[in-house]
Amino acid sequence: MADSSSLHVVCPHCDRTNRVPVEKLSAGGRCGACHEPLFESRPLALTEARFAKHAAGDIPLLIDFWASWCGPCRMMAPVFEEAAKELEPQVRLVKVDTDAEQGLAARFRIQSIPSLILVHRGKEIARTTGAMPKTALLDWTRRALPARAAA
Repeated sequence: MADSSSLHVVCPHCDRTNRVPVEKLSAGGRCGACHEPLFESRPLALTEARFAKHAAGDIPLLIDFWASWCGPCRMMAPVFEEAAKELEPQVRLVKVDTDAEQGLAARFRIQSIPSLILVHRGKEIARTTGAMPKTALLDWTRRALPARAAA
């Protein structure tokens, strides 16, 4: 766990953990290993192999469990994309394809899609299902965030 003045942020490109001073989080920053941006204001597609590393970081994950054949999931995709622009860097938005990543879907007991789960430091802290407008998604996420992450 990071000390109170820095956060562990996992790079969306190389999956290396970076220590970022809290006061510099809003600036985003670049990975010390691959030099790519730590935040890109868009959802990150995660596989089961990469999931544990990202879920253990200090930045909460908002996970969209979806499938390409799901109509409500397709309706939710642009909303989720837009929400990333407003929620990062306080939250990293990620997408998990339930058809391709059945192990993760089973681990989180996904029974309907789209399902949105907020995870912080590896633990589920909130869950909702169904497509929603961007304002509702932003409000739900901000209410569910731990106090420090919401700041």
